[in-house]
Amino acid sequence: MPSVLLLSGGIDSATILTSITKENEKVFALTFDYGQKHYAEIEKAKNLAKEFNVYEHKIIKLNLSEFTDSSLTDKNIQVPKSLTDDKIPNTYVPGRNTIFLSIALSYAESKGCSSIYIGANAIDYSGYPDCRPEYIEAFQNLVNLATKKTVTGGNLQIYAPLINLTKIEIIQLGIKNGLDIEKTLSCYDPITENEPCNKCPSCRIRNEALHQIKKGISSEIP
Repeated sequence: MPSVLLLSGGIDSATILTSITKENEKVFALTFDYGQKHYAEIEKAKNLAKEFNVYEHKIIKLNLSEFTDSSLTDKNIQVPKSLTDDKIPNTYVPGRNTIFLSIALSYAESKGCSSIYIGANAIDYSGYPDCRPEYIEAFQNLVNLATKKTVTGGNLQIYAPLINLTKIEIIQLGIKNGLDIEKTLSCYDPITENEPCNKCPSCRIRNEALHQIKKGISSEIP
């Protein structure tokens, strides 16, 4: 069945891409240009969509920097260069996943898709309210009430298959499915399109996971 994927160009959504292109007749990918500092990820998403034969790839332009106070969108707020103890870090973009999923919902229903995939993860450093399992469940309840497809007996399911995986498990799954990790970008504040800062929390988690994998510390992949 055709599916919609929120494809950022990062390692999480790229890993999902490697899985669902094997299982789905058509994959419709959405990438958002929302004023993020790490806009270089958009080029990664374009390349990944081509490599894995995405049926249709749309780039949706929004400007969340106009009304959100996040270090990812506000040039006056510095992206942290270390892991912090903040319960919700300043890299949180208010309402981002709700906005993205709402657009994906409209897109999926118009294309006759029965599933939407998002690379939300609740394990490795986020603290983002919209990356929790209960958030995905709540949005699913919204979908069940809000779409013609569901109220007329059809099905439209939200999937977050990585939500309870560690970064090591995610990377291993991607590699198992043929993903070249170097073709993804996980950095919040890259120096260039192909040069991550290697200091932000996202870089640190990714690099530590890769280091652990090279040392032979792995997890079983289903």
